[in-house]
Amino acid sequence: MTNKIVEEVPNNTDLTPIRVLIVDDDEEDFFITSEFIRNIKTKNFIIDWSYSYQDALDRICSAGYDIYFIDYYLGAHTGLELLKEAIARQCEQPLILLTGMGNPRIDVEAMQAGAFDYLVKLELNTEKIERTIRYAIERATTLKILKAKEKKFRNVFEQSRDAVFLTDPELRFKDVNLISAELFGYGQDELIGMSLYDFLVNKDEKRSIQENLKRIGHVEDKEVEIMSKSLEKISCIISLSIEKDGEDYIYVQGILHDITNLKNSEKITLQAEKLGAANRLVRTLAHEVRNPLNNINLSIDQLLQENGGEITQLYLDIIRRNSKRINDLISQLLDSSSYQEENALERKALQAILDECISTIMDRILLKKVNWKVIYPDEPAYIMADPPKLKIAFTNIIINAIEAMKEEQGQLDISVSIQNGHHLVYIKDNGSGISPENLPHLFEPYFTFKRNGLGIGLATTLNIIRSHKGSIDVQTSLENGSTFILKFERA
Repeated sequence: MTNKIVEEVPNNTDLTPIRVLIVDDDEEDFFITSEFIRNIKTKNFIIDWSYSYQDALDRICSAGYDIYFIDYYLGAHTGLELLKEAIARQCEQPLILLTGMGNPRIDVEAMQAGAFDYLVKLELNTEKIERTIRYAIERATTLKILKAKEKKFRNVFEQSRDAVFLTDPELRFKDVNLISAELFGYGQDELIGMSLYDFLVNKDEKRSIQENLKRIGHVEDKEVEIMSKSLEKISCIISLSIEKDGEDYIYVQGILHDITNLKNSEKITLQAEKLGAANRLVRTLAHEVRNPLNNINLSIDQLLQENGGEITQLYLDIIRRNSKRINDLISQLLDSSSYQEENALERKALQAILDECISTIMDRILLKKVNWKVIYPDEPAYIMADPPKLKIAFTNIIINAIEAMKEEQGQLDISVSIQNGHHLVYIKDNGSGISPENLPHLFEPYFTFKRNGLGIGLATTLNIIRSHKGSIDVQTSLENGSTFILKFERA
């Protein structure tokens, strides 16, 4: 049964009707409560009555009212049960619990369950009812606006293509979006409680960030490197700012923008520019040197046909051998500068090529007493390859690794893994590492820090890898050695 009362109100009132549902199994109590409401002259009310638990629940879930007054006793059920069930079903309108006598325990339980207010029937009057309705509707309107804003910003938060997160003042994660989880390599729930500081590759950055947050309250567009769960180094731009919520709780909001691909592109472009300039120089020099060299060789051949005595023959042989050395060196330089796919590529497993390389240089490994191990996935890591050339590239890197390690103390690790649709080859040593000054020049032709090196091995390696549409990255420290990471497209 439902009873409806529409109250006529004076002209100076807000004519927008406020729909009220009173849930009470006592009709007399319903009339008393509705009378208090009808005496409010500044508002226009439409009042309905429901006296059964299920009917009231259905009406509340239909969201057809602006406010609900719920009596504590409802036959076999209680108003508190109805209130909890309504809130569990996402009721957003204000729910007011009514009871015959005051009970602090029920009061606390009702407010904890989500009631907007708790009123004792014996203490009701028009003024109290008017104030309760006004405050409850104002609060509900404010909460509705806040929820809409929260939903809007939550969508921005979750759909951002950057890692967006909230932390405590110690940068322990309190909330993270999906991109944050993907960037760090953890689940969203796993990241909660972990500290951003623990992911920084350069631990000096922690002090710098702490000082900025303490001194000016924010960090803007700072470039940092983080280490993901898979031990991948990721270059990022970080921005942080200290904020306060409505309860003056201090938190930090932050954004991480992944610039790894951008930096890799810049690195590849710079390498290509350097190689291009060096290669042009090589071809020019080769042309300029080989022309007079050919004349020298022709002259030697002519002189050797003449009988000039043993001494003359000896000197001519010396000239000829050194001329050949110069010619061979020019050929090596030209080979190192070539960037072309001379042979058709074939589908080949990286494991097979690496095994051939290791077999070729096993004598070096044994002579220097280097400990070594390989870690391969169960499935063949197929790529499109020119196996002989790729073998040269891998061999150059492995030989450099062996030479960088001390005798009987070396540890060489070679592994293959799959990551984001690519095959990765890791060649790691515990040698002397590469200094920060030398690292930018590592793949430049003719750059070497070996006493008798020509500086063409790694330049050749880079050209070979690039001809396979691959890339090379180097992680190194003077204390822990170097790791060469080669990335190839899967075939």
